[in-house]
Amino acid sequence: MNKNSEIVHKQSVKPLFKPLTLKNLSLPNRIVMAPMTRSFSPNGVPGMDVAAYYRRRAENGVGLIVTEGTVINHPAATGDPNIPNFHGEAALNGWARVVKEVHEAGGKIIPQIWHVGITRRIRSEPNLEAPSISPSGIDLMGEKVGEPMTESEITDVIKAYAEAAAEAKRLGFDGVELHGAHGYLIDQFFWEKTNQRNDRYGGDLVGRTRFAVEIIEACRQAVGPDFPIVLRFSQWKTGSYDAKLAETPEQLARFLAPLVEAGVDIFDCSTRRFWEPEFDSSDLNLAGWTKKLTGKPTITVGSVGLESDFTSSTAENAVIDELLERLDRNEFDLAAIGRAMLADPAWAVKIREGRDEELIPYTSDLLNKLL
Repeated sequence: MNKNSEIVHKQSVKPLFKPLTLKNLSLPNRIVMAPMTRSFSPNGVPGMDVAAYYRRRAENGVGLIVTEGTVINHPAATGDPNIPNFHGEAALNGWARVVKEVHEAGGKIIPQIWHVGITRRIRSEPNLEAPSISPSGIDLMGEKVGEPMTESEITDVIKAYAEAAAEAKRLGFDGVELHGAHGYLIDQFFWEKTNQRNDRYGGDLVGRTRFAVEIIEACRQAVGPDFPIVLRFSQWKTGSYDAKLAETPEQLARFLAPLVEAGVDIFDCSTRRFWEPEFDSSDLNLAGWTKKLTGKPTITVGSVGLESDFTSSTAENAVIDELLERLDRNEFDLAAIGRAMLADPAWAVKIREGRDEELIPYTSDLLNKLL
């Protein structure tokens, strides 16, 4: 990134503000609010403050909001009682309020549904006695910490994902995102280090997509053909930033093909720094390669709007020249903004109006505030 570039002028940001239609999802611009866990939902129930949080971003011109991770109906889906559920009457009523507020403000919103898998600590609330689950009972460090999931357990989790997707449609959300990145449960099946099964849910790179494929297929059956399904995936894992599912474009193509066939409409391609090339053979990033290989729309994410990458505790707003250039040449379709939008609910409208000098910089203490 060029840290000394001039401030982007209003007329330069046109690629970021082109409308986009994907299935029955019509977006006014290419700006996505990235999912960001905040743990502000006591007992798993999102309150009016959560609805107001998302409404503020919708009022300020965000094209699409992806909610923080919301957990499916499984006792070991989370180890944090303040992360919102996506099941149960109280939580679902809370999400209905969120949808209402966002839609009234003219926004579009999809929930990210999630199971953390083996990253959940044993004897964690809200279900102290529930054992954590994973494909092979192996944690992200490669240590044996439990038993592999049984096929019955796998079936139950797949059903819970489909039920959550159906609830998203019933509540009036504009689509649904499956969290298959960062070393959480779906990604634990993708990754050879954590998936050492020798049944149909393990094996080679394609074999390890089977769990995700069955989740996607079940969700598609639950929501019908026109409801957008987004899959977030990543190469890196929490604590293993150099991890790779695919070492080459050819491997990536093999990995993505069964996911496309299962019914993914949009890929949310999580990287640490969006400007870094995914493979040595090209300057395309992960979202660029995914779009090239599948023809599907993609979302890029990774320190967009920040001077430093996502591991830094503080960062300043940066110009977005490179993002705009890549959007303009159709390398990817949408750009997800995380911490910069956490810091400044009006990030999108300020960028559109050329008010860069008014942007509120992200600092780590903002995580402790409701913005």
